[in-house]
Amino acid sequence: MRITGKLRPVVALTAAAALVAGCSGSGDSSDRDGDRKTFIFGASDDPKTLDAAYVSDGESFRAIFQIYETLVALEPGGTEVVPSLATDWTISDDGLAYTFNLKPNVKFHDGEAFNAAAVCFNFDRWYNFKGAQQNGDISYYWQTIFGGFATKDNESVPETSRYKSCEATSDTTVTLNLAQPSSALLAGLVLPAFSIASPKAITDGGTDVTVQGDSISYSGGFGSTTVAGTGPFKFVSWERGERLVLEANEEYHEGRPKLDEIIFRPIADATARLQALQAGEIDAYEGVAAADVAAVESAAQVVSRPAFNVGYVGFNNNIPLLKNQKIRQAIAHALNRQGLLDAQYPQGAEVANQFLPPSQWGYNSSIAGYEYSEEKAKQLIAESGETNLTLEFWYPANVSRPYMPNPQAVYESFAADLEKVGFTIVPKTVPWTPDYLQNIQSDNLGQLFLLGWSGDYADPDNFVGTFFRENNPQFALNEPNIQGKLNQALAETDQAARQALYEEVNQLLFDYIPGVPFVHNQPLLALASDVTGYTPSPVSLEYFKLIDLGS
Repeated sequence: MRITGKLRPVVALTAAAALVAGCSGSGDSSDRDGDRKTFIFGASDDPKTLDAAYVSDGESFRAIFQIYETLVALEPGGTEVVPSLATDWTISDDGLAYTFNLKPNVKFHDGEAFNAAAVCFNFDRWYNFKGAQQNGDISYYWQTIFGGFATKDNESVPETSRYKSCEATSDTTVTLNLAQPSSALLAGLVLPAFSIASPKAITDGGTDVTVQGDSISYSGGFGSTTVAGTGPFKFVSWERGERLVLEANEEYHEGRPKLDEIIFRPIADATARLQALQAGEIDAYEGVAAADVAAVESAAQVVSRPAFNVGYVGFNNNIPLLKNQKIRQAIAHALNRQGLLDAQYPQGAEVANQFLPPSQWGYNSSIAGYEYSEEKAKQLIAESGETNLTLEFWYPANVSRPYMPNPQAVYESFAADLEKVGFTIVPKTVPWTPDYLQNIQSDNLGQLFLLGWSGDYADPDNFVGTFFRENNPQFALNEPNIQGKLNQALAETDQAARQALYEEVNQLLFDYIPGVPFVHNQPLLALASDVTGYTPSPVSLEYFKLIDLGS
């Protein structure tokens, strides 16, 4: 999922006390109720809200993904787009009209009918977001996939929108009309941000969002007390900081799930999540540290998520020293990436040579990568003519990311590598949110910095397009040739031509070196020994409807 922006989503205005009927205890093993098949997931945080259009973080999406559905989805454990609420679809030759045939006889959890009109209600709602709803931290994925809105109320919003209209031509046929083609559209529609919710629930519950300073407040009942999708699990209750409870949808259109109940328990500390698993208080958690693998395996299962991410050392290409290509090349050769992975990463992590994982089409398999060589780095520094080799190196504190389980260890390893070849490294570290991301992404303070990306959907634009298609402050890269080819690739409707463009872009990026990709990691999950059917997803969207217990 997307790296979180600078705003803090800290307040839900709906009173939590109204949500706890039927819940008791402090979230320990008493959550289990007799013979009911209750699956308890130890999350690192609460969802921000269950209004899918307002969030972009993994913990919100994990819960939302069980409640709502989208028109198209990803195959379990893979990145192929498959039918979901739409049975099939056609795309016009000019790429401007996407027509979906919808599943008949599907009901929302509140009893309302799912149909083409409901689809258009949701898309038109998102397109007509106003004011704070247009903040990039709130409607990030709409802006990523569709661009702007019906009106422009925020300076940072894209000038134009790819969305034009939605037509419900029958109860089971709907057409999305675009103002300009986007070949990443279908892949992007798998995102939970485009979940189809009951129009009645949205209208009756009410939904609004406000931004005050660096905080986001969600108001209205929709997304907190009034929640209705078409998915395999229905909302029951939510006691913030304690538990979110879902139950099986007995009328689910694909058949009742095997589980009776899901409970999401927020446990911020990774060690506490491990202890909760060992005590039988939870059945699963994500983010198993490499050092904890043996402890987990003694009583439970460890499974790995397919590597669909990239960690990188980014360069601020506005810094005079980093404008020198010889210096950028020297850094690439100085970093002992394999040594870092051998010492700090779990089995399965691999050295990255591009800003795109190898499993994503558009990857350029002819790029061999920069070899680790102190001598080559020293030679390039000598050729550069630079004598002041001092650089600030930023890394985040108090955070673990899928591509970077221990940022300080990564920093220490790479800083030592760079000092071996003559650089003077000045450490800079601040908490991940909001300070680190704001400093790196908005305020352009980083010189060298650690960052990365976990893929949201299977399209290369979600990686290299996100980083380099527009002027991204973190890299401060102004290369019209690269940006032009990325925009050309997004508008191109011929798949073979798109692939060739992305392969070319990856070669251009490799030659320029706006930063050094260093890892594609396989994040680890822990599962209780009796959990079956848990299929790790490359994009962190697991179908809990496939899970069973005790069999």
